[in-house]
Amino acid sequence: MTATGEGRAPPSVTLRPMSTEQFEQWQGRSIRSYADDLAKATGWPLEVSLDKARKQFAELLPSGMNTDRTWVLLIVDEAGVEVGALWVGPNSERAGVAFVYDIEIVEERRGLGFGRAAMIAVESLVKEAGETEIGLNVFGFNEPARHLYDSLGYRVVATVMTKTIQSPLHAE
Repeated sequence: MTATGEGRAPPSVTLRPMSTEQFEQWQGRSIRSYADDLAKATGWPLEVSLDKARKQFAELLPSGMNTDRTWVLLIVDEAGVEVGALWVGPNSERAGVAFVYDIEIVEERRGLGFGRAAMIAVESLVKEAGETEIGLNVFGFNEPARHLYDSLGYRVVATVMTKTIQSPLHAE
C-alpha cells in the first residue's frame, strides 16, 4: 500500500452541488491556487498569473455555478465531511468531451485515495450527461497528480515545454 492509496480500494465519496456561498468561497480559493500554480510553472509574476486566472474563470464560468454543462461540486466522504472540490465543464475545443478544470483535496486528506475516488465518481457523472471522454491539464511539477492520472488510465496527449533564455543584455 502506498501513500497515494494504490493497493487498496479508494474510499467512497459523494459529489454534491455547492451552495452559492460555498461556490463563492471555492472560486476565490481556486483562482488564487491556480494563479499560484501558474506563477510557479511559468515564472510569471503573481499579479500577471492572477489576472490570467480571473479572466479564464470569467470565460469558463460566464453564469457562475449555473453555467451550462458545468458542475462545480463538493467531494464528501462517507461521514458527510467535505474533503475537496471538483469543477468539470465542457471542453471548448472538442464536442462530447468533459474537462476537469479543477480538483482539490483538502491538504490533511491528501494521499488517502479521495482524489482517486472523486475522479472515478466523475466518470459516471459525465457519462450520464452523454460525454464520451474526460480531459484535463496537469502542471509538470505536480508529480502526485500526474501519477494519479496515469494510474487511472489517462494518457498524455501533448507536452508543452519551455526554456528561459537569458538576454545578452542581462548577461554578466
